[in-house]
Amino acid sequence: MSGRVILVIDAHVADVRLNRPDKLNALDAAMFTEIAAAIEVIANTPKVRAVVLSGEGRAFCAGLDIEAMSGAGTGISLERRDYGPANLVQHVAWGWRALPMPVIAAVHGIAFGGGLQISSGADIRIGEERTRFAIRETHWGLVPDMAGTALWKSLVRDDVLRELTYTAREFDGEEAQKYGFLTRLSADPHDEALGLAKTIAERSPDAVRACKRLLNLAADADPATILKAESLEQLQLKGASNQIEAIRANMEKRIGEFAD
Repeated sequence: MSGRVILVIDAHVADVRLNRPDKLNALDAAMFTEIAAAIEVIANTPKVRAVVLSGEGRAFCAGLDIEAMSGAGTGISLERRDYGPANLVQHVAWGWRALPMPVIAAVHGIAFGGGLQISSGADIRIGEERTRFAIRETHWGLVPDMAGTALWKSLVRDDVLRELTYTAREFDGEEAQKYGFLTRLSADPHDEALGLAKTIAERSPDAVRACKRLLNLAADADPATILKAESLEQLQLKGASNQIEAIRANMEKRIGEFAD
């Protein structure tokens, strides 16, 4: 890795930081590769129960580094589907949604284009009121192609999404929360995201992961499929060691000691 992404795992929480602050964490080929690598590490680390995703410096992510990515030889193919349904550029946003544990994005400064799409892959998004947002692609004569259209359909009202996409206009954190791009506002998104991640990490990881599977399924599945999935997940959880520990911990008013 070239240091474009910092990953620290501590106390069941993965703290992931985009690390190209001199370029406002704009996305070049190396950053795409390193974000994908970080997602893979987290996916294969059973002790991780929650993830915090943020950006170093003055911005979360200013989107695509047009200068770096406009030339030939970036090595990124939009046709190849190397990550399930996604290509590499989609995976750096969709991959967070596909992780088995919850992901919380802490958004500050700027979240333009690809940066907004990456943050939208998180389960929960906490941002500053003064953060600048934009679905920026039509400004460059492009379309959002980093999984944004797949992610936003469950977050943002259709006509609002169309207006913001067609015009590429900027909006602030207060508007972002109103539209659905942010879950809530905070003066210190990263600190609040870490606190929330630690709270989630205190729950049974079996139950939390099952909840994420159900909520991901619910975005597209029909009611019969969802109802069946609820029952199957519950049958797997009931009576298992982590579920018994959750009951004991609650009865004894202590933090549970769960197996990963």
